[in-house]
Order: sequence, then structure tokens, then C-alpha cells
Amino acid sequence: MEILYQKLTEEKLDIFIEMRISQLREEGAKEDIDLVPFLKDYYQRHMSDNTFISYVAVDNEKIIGTSGISIVEKPPYFGCPSGKIGLLSSMFTDKAYRRKGIAKKLLSKIIHEAKERGCGTVQITASDMGVLLYTDFGFVKNNNFMQYKL
Repeated sequence: MEILYQKLTEEKLDIFIEMRISQLREEGAKEDIDLVPFLKDYYQRHMSDNTFISYVAVDNEKIIGTSGISIVEKPPYFGCPSGKIGLLSSMFTDKAYRRKGIAKKLLSKIIHEAKERGCGTVQITASDMGVLLYTDFGFVKNNNFMQYKL
């Protein structure tokens, strides 16, 4: 088994979106709309202006792992003077390939991309399954994270 790590391209976007939906289902999301057109619109727009970057893990032409980072900008602060933040998402590995270091390798590549683009911090709302990966990598929990649903 030789896993290749490649940047996501438009040609693989439909499969990437299928995997993103599988991930959301696995995390227990309530599926009350067809999310595909919204995801496709988002990824196409943000891949074209380079504010969404993804690496995929491929085994024999089949995508078996995904990662993604959205680059957002807010007013600079002491912990992030550039104001650029990488919002991590789409970290997902096919069940048959888990616990083999694939997610860690994808995370490493995507963190490198964030650093190259001047991000001062990377954030994620981790699933229960992902917490160990992120803490092992060096992420620190922020207990003040809050969200207001509109």
C-alpha cells in the first residue's frame, strides 16, 4: 500500500464532497437539506481564490483521506498579529485506513500551507474522535469557545 498525498483539484471535488458528507453523517449531523450545491459553491469559490486548500490521501486512485483549511482574516491581536487564521475542516479518513498515520500526515501538510500563507494560528472544532490527533499534534483546548446559531 503506497499512499500518495496530493493537493485537491477541481477534478476530484465531487468525491471530496461525498467524503465531507460522510464525515458529517458520521459525526451525527442532522441532514435536513441537500448540502451538495452549497459545498460545491463554497469549494469552487475558495479554491479559485486560494482561501481554501486541501490535501487528499490517495490509494490506487481512490481518495481515502481528506483535509482542508480555510484562510480567514480578522483584526490582528497579540496572539496573531497577522490576523490570518486557518480554520481546519474536512479532516476525515476512510474507516478501513484509520490508525495508520494518514490523518497526521494530512494535518502536517495543511498546517504547513497555513504557515506559508502567513496564518498566526490554526483552529478547529474537533470531533470526539479527532481530539487525540490534535492534542498529540500540539493543539490546545480553548474552553471559552462559544457559538451563536443564526
